[in-house]
Formats: sequence, C-alpha cells, structure tokens
Amino acid sequence: MTEVTLAVVGGGLRGLTYARRAHATGAGRVVAVAEPDPERRAAFAAEFGLEPRQAHTDWTELVAAGRVADAAVVATQDQLHTGPAVALADLGYHILLEKPMATSEPEATEIAEAAHRNGIMLAVCHVLRYTPYTRAVRKLLDEGRIGRLIGAQHLEPVGWWHQAHSFVRGHWRRQDTSAPMLLAKACHDVDWLVHLFGRPPTRVSSFGSLSHFRPEERPEGAADRCLDCPLEPSCPYSAPRLYLGCLGDPDREFWPLSAVTPGRTEEEVREALRTGPYGRCVYACDNDVVDHQEVTMEFDDGATCSFTMSAFTPVEHRRTRLFGTHGYIEGDGRTLRVVDFRTGGEETVDTVGQAGPSAADGHGGGDEGLADAFLAAVAAGDPSLLSTDGAESLMTHRVVWAAERARLTGTVVTL
Repeated sequence: MTEVTLAVVGGGLRGLTYARRAHATGAGRVVAVAEPDPERRAAFAAEFGLEPRQAHTDWTELVAAGRVADAAVVATQDQLHTGPAVALADLGYHILLEKPMATSEPEATEIAEAAHRNGIMLAVCHVLRYTPYTRAVRKLLDEGRIGRLIGAQHLEPVGWWHQAHSFVRGHWRRQDTSAPMLLAKACHDVDWLVHLFGRPPTRVSSFGSLSHFRPEERPEGAADRCLDCPLEPSCPYSAPRLYLGCLGDPDREFWPLSAVTPGRTEEEVREALRTGPYGRCVYACDNDVVDHQEVTMEFDDGATCSFTMSAFTPVEHRRTRLFGTHGYIEGDGRTLRVVDFRTGGEETVDTVGQAGPSAADGHGGGDEGLADAFLAAVAAGDPSLLSTDGAESLMTHRVVWAAERARLTGTVVTL
C-alpha cells in the first residue's frame, strides 16, 4: 500500500481527526502542519513527530515551502478556507477540505475552479456520504426496492447542548464571523438529500429564525455568566454541568471540552468558564444564527423533500423517511425499516456497530470512511473512489445558499 504524505492546515479538532485516522491506518503520514496557535501547533507537532521546520505558523509559510506532500487537509475556520485551498491547489496538492467549502458562493466557486484548473482531487468533507448507513440506503434505492423516490422527510437533531456550545457560545454563533447555520451545520444534510435523489432540486423554499437564544427569552434573575447565576442548577444550558461533566471521559474531553480549554482539571475548567465565551449565559451572547429551520425542495419530476434542522432535540443520529412508488424506508442513522408495497413484507437492515452521531463519535463512521476513501483515491490516482468532487459539492452548496435566500426574502427560489 502506497503511503500518502499529508500537510495539515489547521491543527484543531477536524485536522486532528483526519490526521489521526491516516496515522492509525498507516495509509497516510503527516509531514507538515500550519497552525497559528502556538500551543496547539506544538502539541500537533509532538504527536506526529514533526521537526520545527515542518511546523508553520500559518498556511502562507507552508505554501512558500513549495509542495512538500502529496495531499493537504484544509481544516481552518470556515471563513479562512479559500486562501489556502486555492494556493495549495495551484501547487498541485490533492485537497481534503472541511465543510463548508467557503462562506460565500463566489469563494466556493473560486476553490472549485482552482481544483479543475490544476487537475487535482478536491474532496469536501461531506462525511454523511461515507457512513455504512448511507451506503445501505443508497443500495436500497439503486436496487429499486421502493421504486421511484417521490418524497422524503429528514430531521437533523442538532441537540440542545450542542446548539449552546457551537452556535450560541461557540465559533459558529455569528454569520459575519462564520456562516449561516444552514451552511455551517446542515450543508451535510442538504448534500446528503441531493445525493439520494441523484440531482439538484429545481425549486427551494425555507423558513426559520433565532427564536429562543436571545435576550427577550432570558429568565428573570439570570446572571451574565453561569458561575454567577442562581438559576444555573435548573437551566438546561448550564455550562458547568456540561463541561465539568466531560472530565474523565476521553471522547468528551476531545470534544466539546477541547474547544473550551486545554485544561483537564475542575479548576482549569471553572477558570475558562469564568473568563471565556463558553461560560456566558445563552441569553446574553452575541449570537445571531437560527436555532431552527425548515427547507422544502422540489425536483424536476415533481418529487419533494422536507428538511428540518432543530436545536430543540437530543444529540442523535439523523432520522429520515423515504417515500417510493413501490415501498417505504424509515431510518434512524443505525437501522432501516423497509416496507414493500407489492408484497406487504417488511425488512430491517441493521448497520449497528458503527460510531455515534457527533464529532466526538466520528459522525457515524463517516469521518473514518471519508479519510480512508480520500487516502485511497490519492494513492491510486483514482477520483472514482470518492463519492463527490468539487463541482458536485459546489452544486449542493448552491442549494444551501438558495434556501437561505428563500428564508430571508420569503420567496420560492428557482435554481
């Protein structure tokens, strides 16, 4: 097996996830990192045995060194994807790009064009495509088990504490520093649904808003920080309960606690909550992204699809119902119930044994599946081993932007 060499731009959670998978399987070897945070850069370099000359303070230093690896992982914050992705493509790197591609359509187009211009493989991290569960769903559809797909209902249960962590207190809380939530969180889901239907929709509508995590919803007597708040013990969004509860659990220390503090003691966690953004009251933050949204799509043959993204759920696998002319599929991210209208028979397809739904769990096996597919494609020089390319990812991102336009303008957008 050919070992693929990797340069990683962004040594945080996502960059580490793909680098560790490459290292664990032996399919890839990290030979460079670009990470501005000195502590994170040092920890990353130590973990992968990098010399000082291989650890760069930012992506421009990495680019200045020329092409030092076969492929690059770009896992910076959302709004910082375009510069490194285009520059690395121009150097001939194959690129594994964290989703979303970019925070605007022109920048995403620029990235896709750079990949095409340089003839490199560009794999956007739509990890849902790479789960065993998705492969099982696609196999059923491709075999015609439910006839022609006429409709779908799909739920993305973001989770109450995950919404508070990432989209109220965390990095993705504001559109001007990150992206609309539909793009930041659910471009996964829109891409997945388009993948099942096999083509983009022709019309899109959408509704949603920031309804709860706002000053008007703040309970009387609540303090600006959880550590000072008399209501904290009974609040569902208690930061001490969430983050102190991560201590001693390696998966939860990796995420979400690593976003809050590198410390692993109660004193260090409390200090981070006292001084940092993750200790703020969820009703006293500067967030502006939605906490619930509906998207409706219509396809060229009249098929329809409805998608719900909601903060007000547990953190669970996505749930989907697929309606066909000859049958019905209902799935919960682990098992599939298949009903055949022609025979009246039912079958359960089990994909249990895979990881859980969150980033700490590897997105249901999707993180590993994507990393393995990307490394195999680069090693073999075979882009067919990837489920999607830059052009298709750009197309599904455009559906997301159309849905946001529909939500903001109160119109039905034709693609």
